[in-house]
Amino acid sequence: MTDEPTEERGEERTAEREQFVDAMGDILASWNLSRSTGRTYGYLLTRAAPASSDEIRAELRLSAGAVSTAMRELVSWGLARTIPQAGSRRLLIEAAGGFEQLLAASQERSRAFIRTLRSGRSLTEDARAARRLDAVTDLFEAYVDAGERMLRDRG
Repeated sequence: MTDEPTEERGEERTAEREQFVDAMGDILASWNLSRSTGRTYGYLLTRAAPASSDEIRAELRLSAGAVSTAMRELVSWGLARTIPQAGSRRLLIEAAGGFEQLLAASQERSRAFIRTLRSGRSLTEDARAARRLDAVTDLFEAYVDAGERMLRDRG
């Protein structure tokens, strides 16, 4: 068994972390959040301690505005929480939980999608279109139901 030099392992780990952070940016962008928000979330998930906005800016090479927006979006989605600093207006931020918050956010997006699908039911042109719309609605309703069961079972 050969050991890689510590520096080489560290560089490989850094590259893997950057790939993870970028992948999180792409995924959350598909949820209509900014890519910066996703990258910030990925960064926070990999950290042992909360981060300051300055640390996030430096590490991810983001503007102050992008970091501020990312922090607000993550907190509003329940994916992160801010920690006030005594004697300062500055906040630290850390990723909150994980699976439950991600699933709850996804569930809410799916519920909105279901409401939209239901609103289109009366607009279908024929029985075939209505069946197709019902099938998509049923699929998303089953997804939401399964997610709610998982959340209940974990609690």
